[in-house]
Amino acid sequence: MIDPFGRHISYLRVSVTDRCDFRCVYCMSEDMSFLPKAEILSLEELERVCTTFVNLGVRKLRMTGGEPLVRRNIMWLFQQLGRHLESGALDELTLTTNGSQLGKYAQQLADIGVKRVNVSLDTLDPEKFREITRWGRFEQVMEGIAAAKAAGLDVKINAVALKGVNDVEMNDMVRWCGAGGYDLTFIEVMPMGDIGGEMRFDQYLPLSMVRAELQKQWTLKDIDYNSGGPARYVEVAETGRKIGFITPMTHNFCESCNRVRLTCTGTLYMCLGQEDAADLRGPLRASEDNDLLENAIAEAIGRKPKGHDFIIDRRRKSPAVGRHMSVTGG
Repeated sequence: MIDPFGRHISYLRVSVTDRCDFRCVYCMSEDMSFLPKAEILSLEELERVCTTFVNLGVRKLRMTGGEPLVRRNIMWLFQQLGRHLESGALDELTLTTNGSQLGKYAQQLADIGVKRVNVSLDTLDPEKFREITRWGRFEQVMEGIAAAKAAGLDVKINAVALKGVNDVEMNDMVRWCGAGGYDLTFIEVMPMGDIGGEMRFDQYLPLSMVRAELQKQWTLKDIDYNSGGPARYVEVAETGRKIGFITPMTHNFCESCNRVRLTCTGTLYMCLGQEDAADLRGPLRASEDNDLLENAIAEAIGRKPKGHDFIIDRRRKSPAVGRHMSVTGG
């Protein structure tokens, strides 16, 4: 699959549910309204769509949410998609998780063929963790990370940089990840969805400032490493681990975008930061063969935009994109 700008689309991120057991302040309002079950694709339908994308050339699948591991019987979907790893049709099957359910599922994921997981963790302070996630339990996430490591999974920590919240912890995060053997990625906050009174401009911390602060304590070397996502990486000489920087605001990564995103309702977003989308649920349910589905996918890829239009400033009171990150897939 090649988009209008010559980019090969080889990476599909799939939000298997919009539900989550956390309510992170930069992602959701505390009083969220979730999609009715009738609108959600069944696990069998999700498997069929994912397999169609693999047949069309996707080499990497990432399960997201919400929190993907709270979806009932989610291991069935991983098991079904794992066969594409065995056949060689798929290079990687992975997930992004808040870590709350990893203690339960880490070994099963490893047995299926998952090699690595991304765990969202914005602070090492249990009290601050509770404030950021509203509902999360820090100890449960730490137990999940330990279970993933014990199962042989590579763990990468994703931390959203939040001004006035975790900006004083960046060096501690680097040190902790180095000691634990985890890579670390910092992410700029994105203007998506109403978050219940929180001002994103006040949360926003440019990663150029984060990197400048880290360089006072660590030796950072730019490296030519690509995990398949949008991060630009450095190696920390003192720990031997990698740090990624995802900068949708200060330096977008659109020129190399190889990704599209499928929601749990069967809506395909060709760009995280644009509202244009394609309905795949209709053609999926209209026919038992995949001709209509494949045609809908091809039409959608044919209008993938060049890039997003994220802006954060005090003059824009509403988010750049109305849907929450949990709807599209984090």
